Amino acid sequence: MTALLRMEARKLAQLTSVRGAALVLAGFPWLWGYAPGIFDVYGVAIVSGFQVPGLGLASAMEFLMPLIVAIVAAELVGVEVTHGTLPTVLLRPVTRSAWLAAKMTVVAVVPFAALGWFFAASLVAGAPYGFGAFVGGTGVGPGGLAGVGMLAPGAAWAELVGAYAWAAASLLPVALLAVLATVLTMNAASGALATLATLIVMDLLVILPGVEPYLLTRHLSAYVDPVAGPGWVAALIALYGAAFAAAAVLVFERKDF
Repeated sequence: MTALLRMEARKLAQLTSVRGAALVLAGFPWLWGYAPGIFDVYGVAIVSGFQVPGLGLASAMEFLMPLIVAIVAAELVGVEVTHGTLPTVLLRPVTRSAWLAAKMTVVAVVPFAALGWFFAASLVAGAPYGFGAFVGGTGVGPGGLAGVGMLAPGAAWAELVGAYAWAAASLLPVALLAVLATVLTMNAASGALATLATLIVMDLLVILPGVEPYLLTRHLSAYVDPVAGPGWVAALIALYGAAFAAAAVLVFERKDF
């Protein structure tokens, strides 16, 4: 299993989507943190480097991060079909479920790696503003960017790290959903599109009474606006992730190649 994980990790690092995502996520904070229309949109001027990561996260989690996670996860599975290596891989002395489990283990790291890179890029972009105490908020704590008064650096770090960790965890089911969709379609592009379509449809279900707390898309904003307590959010994220992973294994075991 360790050898499989190392092999899949190397494949992940070589994906075109990973390199493209790294460039986009590195440039996004500079665009968002220094855009001339920020005050017009948010009504608050950026005064601290701590606000750039918070502002970037709030913007990226609406569409960009789910899109990147879905594309990377789908490509990691679909690359075997695209290159015609899947039949050869399955001839090796490894079960289908073990092979897919290795894929999903590496895929589970994608949201955390992507948001870790985005966090680091945002801090670099925010460095010119400084990281001292300031009047305002990080954008992911009480009061949003306006804040509730003077914010100390320690409190700002805690808000940002906690928000990024929750955001990454909420994207984990999206990554596993992309694996399931790709296994169903056996095509990376179709898997990514099916994942995004599922998220869009799920988001529309918010109009149904009593459904909102159970929607995966609703918990993508749990880092700043939880619909319930942390325990409930974590349990639902784990349930979605486990269900998508189990379904992917069951479908893959019954596929003919």
